[in-house]
Amino acid sequence: MQRSAMRELAFKLVYEIEVQKENEDEQIEIFIENNEITDNSVIDYLKDIKDGIQTNSEEINRLITTNLKDNWSLNRISKINLSLIKIAIYEMVYKQLPYKIAINEVVELAKKYADESAPVFINGILASVVKEKKLNGDINEN
Repeated sequence: MQRSAMRELAFKLVYEIEVQKENEDEQIEIFIENNEITDNSVIDYLKDIKDGIQTNSEEINRLITTNLKDNWSLNRISKINLSLIKIAIYEMVYKQLPYKIAINEVVELAKKYADESAPVFINGILASVVKEKKLNGDINEN
């Protein structure tokens, strides 16, 4: 399975967790079963995304909050957009995925799953996060 397809599955999982907010370990098992995922590399990727976002949620939420414009808050961001932003931040900051790839992938998912303003909104937040992390040398450009 291609990484883009795996990331789309990860988005769906993270979105489900954002909506339900409980029993995350149980949710991933149900998600894997319901989507008939048998490839261990896909399962490992999904678990890594879920665990990584969960483990680093405080820092990820801080990065989102400090890079919001016009007095926005986390609660005001749609669950779809929030899920996509969290995946991109986790992959850019903690997995050292080149930021251009991470941003492009979630923007494409936003075009597919979110409203028409979402790609610009998501791109703006992530570009601001990249700018902040570049100053600290915490992000991979290549």
